[in-house]
Amino acid sequence: MKYLSSLRAGPRPADEFAKRVHRVVQRGNCSGCGGCALLSSRVTMRIGDEDGFLRPDVSPAGPRLDSERDFSKVCPGVSLSAPRDARPLNHPEFGGYHAAWRAWARDDTVRHSGSSGGVLTAISGWLLTSSNVSSVAASTADPVAPTRTRSVDATTVEEILLAAGSRYAPVENVTTWAARSDAALVGKPCEISAARKLSQLPGADDAPPLLSFFCAGTPSQLATDQLVIKLGAAPAEVTSLRYRGNGWPGDFTVSSEDGDTQAMSYKESWGGNLGRSLQWRCKTCVDGTGGDADISVGDYWKVDQNGYPDFSEGAGESVMIARTAKGLRLVLEAEAAGVIEMHPIHLDAVAGIQPLQVQRRRLLSGRLAGRLMSGKPGPRYRGYGLAGHAFRHPIQNLRASVGTWLRSRSGGT
Repeated sequence: MKYLSSLRAGPRPADEFAKRVHRVVQRGNCSGCGGCALLSSRVTMRIGDEDGFLRPDVSPAGPRLDSERDFSKVCPGVSLSAPRDARPLNHPEFGGYHAAWRAWARDDTVRHSGSSGGVLTAISGWLLTSSNVSSVAASTADPVAPTRTRSVDATTVEEILLAAGSRYAPVENVTTWAARSDAALVGKPCEISAARKLSQLPGADDAPPLLSFFCAGTPSQLATDQLVIKLGAAPAEVTSLRYRGNGWPGDFTVSSEDGDTQAMSYKESWGGNLGRSLQWRCKTCVDGTGGDADISVGDYWKVDQNGYPDFSEGAGESVMIARTAKGLRLVLEAEAAGVIEMHPIHLDAVAGIQPLQVQRRRLLSGRLAGRLMSGKPGPRYRGYGLAGHAFRHPIQNLRASVGTWLRSRSGGT
């Protein structure tokens, strides 16, 4: 799917802030996280009609009080540095952390409705009821157009439950987030990285709880629409759409105005459809496991006799990682409150059941080299051990470099 954008196709902006935003988009490094929209009131995030991805639209009008220097510090499409806070443990693919567990929500309803054990749903609800925070920014189906995804600033457990389950579509929770110390954020790793950098700018509030999940990339909105049509429904007539949940992993499920409901397995919906429409920035992502979060969560897949992930239905389980001291404290408090069940694990056990995350980190040097050779340099990454991975896997990185260069030159994905 070729990437066309108003910013990319239009004339080059005149002011420096807009120029820097334009450059990130033009190079294919924009993830649509919305961090730039929090920095400047001139930025509006829009889904492109041609490509179905969220991109910033910078208005030339209005007061230009935005800072290009702050943008370069915050935008994950410019650069990312591995967290430098004290973390006693480090994994070559999953990064720094304090502890890791196999975990799930103790409430059976929450466990069933969530995508992988309901851990983030349970912790988010507990953060509200325990008065740790006053709101949680998350994503949910748009009540007016359920095939679309929108961000919500949840203030009740009921709103948190409505947001349970993954949404494999463009959305920017950062723009709904209140950016205060009592406002938690649940978001993709790139959103969390932007939020972490925003909280480190002079004058910002103390960092609030930041929660993330393992992310394989953001599919185009067009892929959702095409999948709905493939199941025999008209997008405009859809009354409910779930990507996952109500089981583990749960089906892609669509209900229409005529009462008809159609479903497709996670393996087919993601592997055969949605996962084939990822934006370029996701393919050169250095952190798909929420390294900048306080707590990050991913599927703790069962494995078959050959050691590959098994997507047959079952009771959901997550790998839960306490990245920071704050995350460790919150996890232990949530366990003591009876919110989550958790059992210690080593992240080496997770590497085998999250092969995409492992391979993406190991081959990223090659992909970045391929992008650079095609004239579209990727973001600058520091502290992630990419040189070591390239040294240990030279042939695979060479192949990744050539393949990425060819796809980039042809304009394909």
